Amino acid sequence: MKKKVTRKSALEYHEYPMPGKIEVLPTKPYSTQYDLSLAYSPGVAYPCEAIKDNPDDVWLYTGKGNMVAVISNGTAVLGLGNIGPMASKPVMEGKCFLFKVFSGLNATDIEVNTEDVDTFVNAVKAIAPTFGGINLEDIKAPECFEIEKRLKEECDIPVMHDDQHGTAIIVAAGMINALEIQGKKIGDVRLVVNGAGAAALACTELLISLGLNRNNIVMCDSKGVIRKDNPRLTDIKRRYATDLNIHTLGEAMEGADIFLGLSVKDVVTPQMIRSMADRPIVFALANPDPEISYEEAVASRPDLIFATGRSDYPNQINNVLGFPYIFRGALDCRACCINEQMKKAAVYAIAGLAKTPVPDEVRHAYDRNRDMRFGPRYILPTPFDPRLLTAVAPAVAAAAEESGVARYPIRDKDEYVKKLERMMAEEHREFREITAAVNRSDIHSLARKQ
Repeated sequence: MKKKVTRKSALEYHEYPMPGKIEVLPTKPYSTQYDLSLAYSPGVAYPCEAIKDNPDDVWLYTGKGNMVAVISNGTAVLGLGNIGPMASKPVMEGKCFLFKVFSGLNATDIEVNTEDVDTFVNAVKAIAPTFGGINLEDIKAPECFEIEKRLKEECDIPVMHDDQHGTAIIVAAGMINALEIQGKKIGDVRLVVNGAGAAALACTELLISLGLNRNNIVMCDSKGVIRKDNPRLTDIKRRYATDLNIHTLGEAMEGADIFLGLSVKDVVTPQMIRSMADRPIVFALANPDPEISYEEAVASRPDLIFATGRSDYPNQINNVLGFPYIFRGALDCRACCINEQMKKAAVYAIAGLAKTPVPDEVRHAYDRNRDMRFGPRYILPTPFDPRLLTAVAPAVAAAAEESGVARYPIRDKDEYVKKLERMMAEEHREFREITAAVNRSDIHSLARKQ
């Protein structure tokens, strides 16, 4: 039986046995005076001098190459809106937690107290040398587009706004598998997108780059279909405007092959689902409640493939399938950016993994009755599939090399995979020990003693 998350259980989880979800631990011996002399004065002078003479040595002698910054101003926190930098900190710590657990990358959360684009960009650019990569998170549109564009241009390390591209990668992986199962070609299908925010636009662009015909797309925002005869369209929305004689979401859904929702709950009706083409695909990704409930959708069409952002239904679109491993591959080859080739490599690696038999250790983490065979109810791997690391990170690193952005290409691919397996085996051993220690403590007793 899956435990229900309550306010009380969530607050206790975040407060005990110590506040927050991440901490800093030393990676070198520190039990003797000699150890401390190596770690700080006088020994620390030698790597400083080496880096001064050859800046690339920073990757050898510091943790830069295994460190990601998770940076936000809290203006578009999923499901919560513009709650500000301080209130967004639990989410950013959570993102750091996921980086460490799933890919072994260290991550630091940084909350920037500004909504001004110039101030935000300058602050991040100034601290960028500390990190191997930058994960932008929960920044509202349209500022997020300008912020990411400028930081990618002005920083020499990978920068990715995960709300845009992380979501797009997982959506695309699930979509190409769903299309295969439904027997449809991406170049032929009609797509309806509801929502015109950062994630929706990124998903649409990535699907176009994978072969979707731009002329077969109808995009809707809160006012209805985005049409070319609307004189008030922004430049971004104008790229997706249609001149078809349709004005509402309901009209757009008639005969459509795919619905992609990144909007708000309950805007899709069973009748809209029934009006779609044969063997439809519906990705209803509004969180926490989708555009149409799972129960209503599957009751409407027996030939439907349905996905949500929720973990309690099949086919969850979850960014954790991508971002830890994309950054892992990018940092391990010292890529200067995350480009389109690297994103596509992640798409195909994630999609391909869903077609392989699921290990027993993954099955044990879920309901034993859950169907984990490639098909309408299993179009993506689960977040607890450890093979994601060794499938996605090497694919991303290889694409970085092939596209000329890897400054330290990985020569022995087989040894790299073995290194990742060894690293995560050690990370999981330590994580299990920490978890066991926490579980042995009585959190409720701790709460009573406060």
